[in-house]
Parts: sequence; structure tokens; C-alpha cells
Amino acid sequence: MLNPHPSALPSPTQARAMERNGAVDFKALEKELRAALAADEKYERENAAKFRAVAQKVPSYEDFRNIVLASHLKPLERKDKMGGKRTVPWNCHATQGKTLQEHVATEMPQEEAPFQPGTSAEFYRDWRRRLRSGPERYQALLQLGGPRLGCLFQTDVGFGLLGELLETLANHVRPADRAAVLGVLHSLAGTGRFRLNLSLLSLSERECCQALFQKLQAMGAPGARTGQEVLGGGQQGTEPEQDLLQELWVLYQLH
Repeated sequence: MLNPHPSALPSPTQARAMERNGAVDFKALEKELRAALAADEKYERENAAKFRAVAQKVPSYEDFRNIVLASHLKPLERKDKMGGKRTVPWNCHATQGKTLQEHVATEMPQEEAPFQPGTSAEFYRDWRRRLRSGPERYQALLQLGGPRLGCLFQTDVGFGLLGELLETLANHVRPADRAAVLGVLHSLAGTGRFRLNLSLLSLSERECCQALFQKLQAMGAPGARTGQEVLGGGQQGTEPEQDLLQELWVLYQLH
């Protein structure tokens, strides 16, 4: 029996909806609870690894990063050796008790659900497993938008992820997406432990961040305006974007 966890409890809106429907979806609640517990466990594990790496006085950032990224690994025990008895069959389809319908469902390719993570743990999972290419990751960030990302990572972006997000934006930003990218950067700057995560960026990640802001600055120059913007009356929305960009320069410590 799982104990209640505050981060997995339904929001007031969800609770009222369930009351109106006259039923409680316990499976959905349990799924949210498990995701929240997994995210908390990952956060605590990586946080402990950070302190352990600092205590060991690792010689370089790469060593520090490797210790944190490997925090989920456990040392082998005597029983963990080659040639031991296998408890999992090689052919999962040979497992007895499966019906024909289950075999068919397993073999049929299933359509992938849209990228709509409800928790930071779901974002981590899909970011690593589903979104393999840079363009896919870039479109996913634009699809979620700044406010949604800010809600997902309200506590902490997570070690190593901030650099990957900045690299993705820097490599694929387009003039038409300038306002959306500024919104994403603004929301990320408001997440927990942002300054700490910013200080842990590698040299290449910090260079990508610098390049991203330079591109955004160039996109806002008068000569970079599109013909549609000129015909539409000039610089509506340009000054607020420029003010936000200048604010972000300071928040990302690029001044």
C-alpha cells in the first residue's frame, strides 16, 4: 500500500472534477504518485551525488558530471556474475499464460502518443528515449512553451538537463520563433536552483548559451525584420522583446 505524497495529490480542479463525475480514478492517482516518487528519488540521489563529488574534491567538471550521471548505478555483488542462472526467458513470447490477443498486441506496432509530459519525471523519460534528434527536441520545447516548462521544473531543472536545453535552442532557433524561445528562457530562469545549475554548465554548454543570445540579439535588429513585419506596422512587440532579452542577459550571467 503506497503512502500519500503531497506532490502526487490531485489539484483542486482535478478533485472538483472527480467529485462532479462521482468517481475517483485510483489508477491515475497511483500513476501520478509513482511518477512523483520516482522524481523525488532521482532528485535526492543526484543531490547526494553532488555533495559526494564535492567532498571527494574531483579534479575536473567532467569527473563531477560523471559521478552525478552514474548515481543510479549500484555495485555488483558476489551473486552478480556471468554464467549465473537466468530468471528471465530470452523469448518473452514463449511465456505461458499469454493469450493470442496479447501476442498480437505485443507484435503490432503502436502509434506513439504526443509529447505531453505531466511531470518532470515523464519529461526526463521522453526526452531521453523518444526525442532523439535536435529538431524533434526543439519542436517539443516550443510545443510545451515557457509556462508549461516552468511548471514542470518548478523545483529544479535537474543536473545536466539545462545545458541540453540551451544547446537545443542554440542549434535550431529561428527568427519566427524568437518570442517563444525568449519565453522558454525566461521560464527556465525562474526554476529552483537555477543559479546552481547555471554554474555547473560545461564550457561547450556555456558557449552555446552565449551563441544563442547573440542569435536572438541579431534577430531583433531592424535589418532582421521580415517583410510581413514591415507591412504590418513596424516594431509592435519588438521593444518588450528587447527589454526581456536584456533582462535575460543578466539572469544568465552573460553581461
